[in-house]
Amino acid sequence: MVELVDSQKMGNEEVSDLIALFLDTRKKTLELCRPLKRDDYMVQATPDTSPPKWHLGHTTWFFETFILEPFAKGYQRYDSNFAYLFNSYYETVGRFLPKPMRSTISRPSLENVLEYRESVNSSVIELLESINGKILDEVKSRAMLGINHEQQHQELLLMDVKMNYSVSPYNPAYTSGPHSSLKEAVELEWIKFDESVERIGYGDSGFCFDNEMPQHSEIVPAFRIANRAVTNGEYIDFILDGGYERPELWLSDGWSERIRNRWEAPLYWEREGEYFYYFTLSGRREVNPGEPVVHVSYYEADAYARWARCRLPTEAQWEHAMKNSKLEHQGNFLESNEFHPYVQDGSKSAISGPGGVWEWTSSSYSPYPGYRPLSGSLGEYNGKFMANQVVLRGSSCVTPEGHSRSTYRNFYHYNDRWQFSGIRLIRD
Repeated sequence: MVELVDSQKMGNEEVSDLIALFLDTRKKTLELCRPLKRDDYMVQATPDTSPPKWHLGHTTWFFETFILEPFAKGYQRYDSNFAYLFNSYYETVGRFLPKPMRSTISRPSLENVLEYRESVNSSVIELLESINGKILDEVKSRAMLGINHEQQHQELLLMDVKMNYSVSPYNPAYTSGPHSSLKEAVELEWIKFDESVERIGYGDSGFCFDNEMPQHSEIVPAFRIANRAVTNGEYIDFILDGGYERPELWLSDGWSERIRNRWEAPLYWEREGEYFYYFTLSGRREVNPGEPVVHVSYYEADAYARWARCRLPTEAQWEHAMKNSKLEHQGNFLESNEFHPYVQDGSKSAISGPGGVWEWTSSSYSPYPGYRPLSGSLGEYNGKFMANQVVLRGSSCVTPEGHSRSTYRNFYHYNDRWQFSGIRLIRD
């Protein structure tokens, strides 16, 4: 006997699951803030970072602006000033506080921002439970985008806290989480892929960001890819061989950045004689040579690749390798609560999959053939940044696990280092 499924009941279950995911995500952000002291919520160490209080307000503003205002009848904004204070870069929505000034506003108070979060949470849940039809489909779609947006900000929050803490002479620790005691990564091996025509981009039915589509065909030249990321120990060899003193290894703009910023090692590293130390979210520690090197810019990754007589992969090569290999995940995600990359110690014959560090590619961040941004103001989410940036693939030790997929396209400027970025090499 065939059991008939009540479509209304199925719809209600989908809404219930969405509400649970929404609440779990909102709760996780607050949990990540729990180790912070009150003064930490206002710190903004560089123009690229944001105060934790701003992250709490902005992620709430996103739900209010793109879900409640257009779809909740009679909804009144919690505070009209929040549209200016917590808008990030949406020009079509209205004016916004310049990013470098986010730490200059002491009001609203932290308590007020937390009340704002609770108020919007209640309104979003009420809306999801009270509507149906095509409007519900659109609201669910936007809610999923908002959830994934907040998960991205969970990673940004930890990146920013690490930067904020690093400038303090007290070397404060965000967490006491243990680091791996392993000192050696799996032996480096090269995995071969022949030239082929591959389908690149997202082609499944679940959630993805608009920049992962449309799926399309690309010719992927033959290559050999390293079975793991470059380690701290290997990067130290580059440093000791004068890697930061040899302009022939560097792109012209990269050499200028190195000189201007006095780079001599990855971000957060210090050298004392023959020893290297780095600042982590659990405080200052001696560099573990077996861990993946992290917090390097594209320029540093490219210079290292030249020194190693290798290249950085194109994003199509990277995606092809991850989709068509014996994959062993050797990284860790935000959910591990350690917020520092593990030593990759899998088998030589398998590629250590995404996790631990984002991996620079040689591909500029540009639209796929046939790309169309989301309609309306949400079209500013990704498409407007497709210039002067580079694609990173994979995930990191502060990435929520649901954001690790072979088609995920992260992107940063060539000189950015505060994200958890590392290196995987290829050879022709």
